[in-house]
Amino acid sequence: MKILIIGGGNMGLTYAQSFLRSHITSKEDMMILEKSAGKAEALSKKDIGTVYSRPEDCLEQADLVIFAVKPQDSGTLFKSLKPMIDAQQVFLSIMAGVRISTIIESLGVSKVIRAMPNLPAQIGMGMTAFTSSDDVTRIELVMVQNLLNTTGKTIYVEKEEAIDAATAISGSGPAYVWFFMKSLMDAAREMGFSYSESELLVSQTFRGAIELFNKTDFTCEEWIDKVCSRGGTTEAALATYNQNLVRDDIISGANAALKRAVELGSGK
Repeated sequence: MKILIIGGGNMGLTYAQSFLRSHITSKEDMMILEKSAGKAEALSKKDIGTVYSRPEDCLEQADLVIFAVKPQDSGTLFKSLKPMIDAQQVFLSIMAGVRISTIIESLGVSKVIRAMPNLPAQIGMGMTAFTSSDDVTRIELVMVQNLLNTTGKTIYVEKEEAIDAATAISGSGPAYVWFFMKSLMDAAREMGFSYSESELLVSQTFRGAIELFNKTDFTCEEWIDKVCSRGGTTEAALATYNQNLVRDDIISGANAALKRAVELGSGK
């Protein structure tokens, strides 16, 4: 199976490296299309497949075409690709907000998979939600899922609307975590810790809490109860969070991200 990744940015490079590292494909079957001469030259030095600058030199060879470009570039890209498209090719898009129907209509194809990865995919710890058009076969879907699994965990969703929701939760989610981490680091520095000490205190606390959660069947609420003691320090902090409606603000933020994801899909 020949794979063409269009876009040699962070995610395009992540996919190429992850696919090769897992031996799910070979350098001989990996192609990257990158219009920037500087990026193309840098990619060529990484020995991750053949790098092209023109679609006419590589598109027709591909069995799977992966769109890893900015969504605002999709219209121009689709126009340039359409004359060279084979209807039997499978197309995987990670462009935020670009609907499956838009890709089908713009390219005149029927086999389209839409996915929403997140940044930790760069270290094999990503979370990707994906869905597909009706004409994608089960074998093709499994093939693509195996590729996506090389970057972390995946979940298949039946309805495309769930991709927008996944964008708001797992796609944008790492930024929410880092926001909370930075806030705790700021608090630690105000309490007298150095910058490096604050980073260690907070990052190790997050790492340990996540590992505990993943290795047991306890819910978040049950773990909170285990940390809390009546009249203790944790209870005092959580009481402040509840008084300031922090939970409601977090949910409101996620819903704002969802609203924006829907707007992007509508071209706003």
